Amino acid sequence: MPGLKQSELNWIRETVPGHQLTAGKLKDYANQVNDPQLKQMFTQASTQATQSANKLLQHLS
Repeated sequence: MPGLKQSELNWIRETVPGHQLTAGKLKDYANQVNDPQLKQMFTQASTQATQSANKLLQHLS
């Protein structure tokens, strides 16, 4: 994406793996709980983390 500084691109590269890791952990938690509300909460949070990572990755292409 034009207009981003190198330091901003580096920040994105460093941040994306954390979002991806968080999304995976939240998905794992959702698969382990029996409470439907907790399952939904973890699933939604996992989806949001994945979406955030994907939005950040768009800036790198």
